[in-house]
Amino acid sequence: MSDFLSSFHFNFGAFGFPLETVLIFFLAIGLSVYLDLFAHRHTKEITVKDASLWSLFWIGLALAFYGYLWVRFDKEWADLYLAGYVLEKSLSVDNLMVFMAIFASFGIAGKLQHRILYWGIIGALIFRAIFVVLGAGLFAASPYVGFLFAAFVIWSAVKMLQDSGDNDEEIEDYSHHWSVRWTGKLIPTYTKLFGERFMVKDAELNLQQKVFITRQGLRYATPAFLCLMAIETSDIAFAFDSVPAVIAVTQEPLLVYAAMIFAILGLRSLYFILAALTKYLIHLEKAIIALLFFIGIKMGIQSWNHAINDTGIHISPNMSLFIVLGVLALGVIASFVFPEKES
Repeated sequence: MSDFLSSFHFNFGAFGFPLETVLIFFLAIGLSVYLDLFAHRHTKEITVKDASLWSLFWIGLALAFYGYLWVRFDKEWADLYLAGYVLEKSLSVDNLMVFMAIFASFGIAGKLQHRILYWGIIGALIFRAIFVVLGAGLFAASPYVGFLFAAFVIWSAVKMLQDSGDNDEEIEDYSHHWSVRWTGKLIPTYTKLFGERFMVKDAELNLQQKVFITRQGLRYATPAFLCLMAIETSDIAFAFDSVPAVIAVTQEPLLVYAAMIFAILGLRSLYFILAALTKYLIHLEKAIIALLFFIGIKMGIQSWNHAINDTGIHISPNMSLFIVLGVLALGVIASFVFPEKES
């Protein structure tokens, strides 16, 4: 464990926190998030074209910050930032697969996925900052968190495999959904979607609607809120792997945070490109299910290596990325070679 934690040393005396860089970074992030919110202020299903344009925007913004660091400071600092950005982007691909599994589990349609992912990304910005500041101490629990989440990912893959082909429609009543069963006794829950809302007040429900509450309360969590919490939990679990990896490569706190934030902001657009393709590429969903099994097993092995004993099996971020891209490519090719037969 000492070797595991030793990689989280920050070199605070080198790049530091130049005021100009901090202001430019947060101004760029704040303005970009505002533009994204304004452009998507109406909840609607995101098209492949829209998602692709936003993906290009986020990548361009990340590269512009790289250019600023190179010109204003030195290529060495710019390269450290870029290395962290590429690594975080690679590791985020695993997270995308789990997002798809969570939405499939909740039966959430594309237009509501946009709203949930937006607030999920906002939460990720906050939690990444906390993780970077706390550094090594927080990651002592990482292996055990990894075991729990590996089990969740594999369970999600099994559920997707069982329900394959039946996930096109939204769930109408979540009374028997696993999330409601687990949380309904802890917090008052309304077991139906209530528009785009995460919470609903008791005064807003009529007598017929109150049949669908788990217990009386002043406010009720909706299934959309429970789905958001699952998304946030998945991101936190992945942060236990990605944050230490980026810290080990980049080390400078400001550059670490910048690399992760620029990578995360493009994650939502990339998700919608992948989600949209599954509608047209009929075998892509099978590839995603296979990848969920791979990700769950990988997380389990990594946690075992850190918590119990080194198995000698180490899957690098580059190898993981190649496996993910390769399996997705097989799903795309299979969709063209073995198209769905017309009724």
